[in-house]
Amino acid sequence: MTEFWVSSGHHLAGRTEGGGLAVTDELLLAYLARPELVPPDEACEAERALHRRLLGEPRRPVEPAEIAAMADPDARENWEMMLAFRERLLAARSVEAAYLNLVRNGLKGTPPIFLNQLVHLILRNALDGCEDPYVLRAGELFFRPQKVSLTEGRVLLADAEVIEARASIGRASPLVAMLGKEPANELDVMVDDNAWSYWSRSDAFTMALDLGSNPKSRDGLARVIGAWTRHLLHVAVTVTPIETMEDADWRWFVGLDAEATRIGNALWNEDSIDAETARRVLALFSLTFADQSRVDPRVGDRPVYLILAMAADGTLTCKPQNLVAGLPLIQSAEVL
Repeated sequence: MTEFWVSSGHHLAGRTEGGGLAVTDELLLAYLARPELVPPDEACEAERALHRRLLGEPRRPVEPAEIAAMADPDARENWEMMLAFRERLLAARSVEAAYLNLVRNGLKGTPPIFLNQLVHLILRNALDGCEDPYVLRAGELFFRPQKVSLTEGRVLLADAEVIEARASIGRASPLVAMLGKEPANELDVMVDDNAWSYWSRSDAFTMALDLGSNPKSRDGLARVIGAWTRHLLHVAVTVTPIETMEDADWRWFVGLDAEATRIGNALWNEDSIDAETARRVLALFSLTFADQSRVDPRVGDRPVYLILAMAADGTLTCKPQNLVAGLPLIQSAEVL
């Protein structure tokens, strides 16, 4: 089996009997090694001392006085959020269970970067054994914001952080700078001839995905959605890319991002959608359940429609938690 997404920390986690990921000291130490938590040069001794103690004993209780002793209010806030997050992880039977608890009981106080790392880790587990680079590159959408380029019928998705980093150091070519071409064109776009190279750079996030004209990319994202749903919710689904929603009896939808939710709500309320708004819709999917007994009777055997859309600034920030909170399920079966 070819390895991928080592940066997820998958190799640092233990395993539960239900197939979930168990929190280990090594996984907690990986969080403590994040730049946001490593004390900077100007940090006070109280912050440095706490960091040292946790490196030696990552599960040790932390007294409120240890946080209050820190001179920098931003440092105090960072540590309070980190320790609250750690407690949620330690209290759950698995990483997956901790994520479900966060989604269902409120994400307030959980930094987006921590949430994205959880998704990265869980999706790595859900896709364990996957040998299709299109699926894995599509999976990056779940935990890495994307910059969208619409050119000549193509919908190119490039990692937003990579694009920003290249722009900050002047890596864009003179032609791009002069003509204002889309930055995604600076990256290799995944096609059959170069898909094999994904394995050597899966943690660099430097391949663009053509979600518009390459059906393998949309199929890959459909498989990611299916794997995520099966792994977290223990429900078998079939996810199919579709071109348009022409169902006069559509009963349920899930927006895979904030803009898609806004558009879906407008359609549900029969509001008109202008051409610019419609242009932001990047992909549509139909999702059906194998076991109707777990589905809200209001939906029955009808498909659930999934919408993916970019924001007005040309960015895409997926919210995979919407699948957990938004699918019309009435019976839980998680045993991770």
